[in-house]
Amino acid sequence: MVKKVDDFAREGNLTLGLLNEVGRQVVVGEFEEQPFPTEADLAVKYGVSRSVTREALKMLAAKGLVSARPKRGTFVRPPDDWNLFDPDVLRWLLERKFSVQLLRQFNELRVAVEPQAAKLAAQRARPVQVAAIANGLERMRAAEQNEDDALESDIEFHVAILNASGNPFFVQFRDVVETALRTSIRFTNRVAGRTASIEDHERVLSAIAAGDPDRAVTMMRNLLDDVLSLIDRLEADSA
Repeated sequence: MVKKVDDFAREGNLTLGLLNEVGRQVVVGEFEEQPFPTEADLAVKYGVSRSVTREALKMLAAKGLVSARPKRGTFVRPPDDWNLFDPDVLRWLLERKFSVQLLRQFNELRVAVEPQAAKLAAQRARPVQVAAIANGLERMRAAEQNEDDALESDIEFHVAILNASGNPFFVQFRDVVETALRTSIRFTNRVAGRTASIEDHERVLSAIAAGDPDRAVTMMRNLLDDVLSLIDRLEADSA
């Protein structure tokens, strides 16, 4: 069923509602076999104004999903041009049929970034930042007793390490880490038959709190290598 202006209004913002609807359609491939609709067609189809449609298309263009050319109109750009670090694009990607390959790619990226973030956190973290990492771990322990949310607490732990790195580029990587965790935890926990290892996370925190950058790198890499091993098992089970 096609969403209309009332649906977007209930979501809180007409432009963002249209952006979410059309952006998702682009990423899941609904325009692979048909031309992208004109601005006028979108306005009529979704019952919104031309100004709302125009603004949503500008936002899609900023995410690398579409472009407009004279005489050609608006068209979908190749996936290699999409901004994969944009949280909306990441979310829409995950609405496609689940791919173990995509899951692996997310976590390979984490392996490239998070151990270095842990190293920097061990070198630079202020006490309040170490406390934030520890709070994420405490929430993970509480989740083991069904007193907190396992996914949200795990995300808090990893994002707190990015924040403690003192590197603004790593800090802005948090959306990718959060999306990767939201995707992978569901499947790796199914393969492992358990939630995230508290002990592995404790070792990362201990190294950061002790100001031991080399150990922080090793402990974080071990934690993420365990995730990749679980993905190997998932691939084997899917073969």
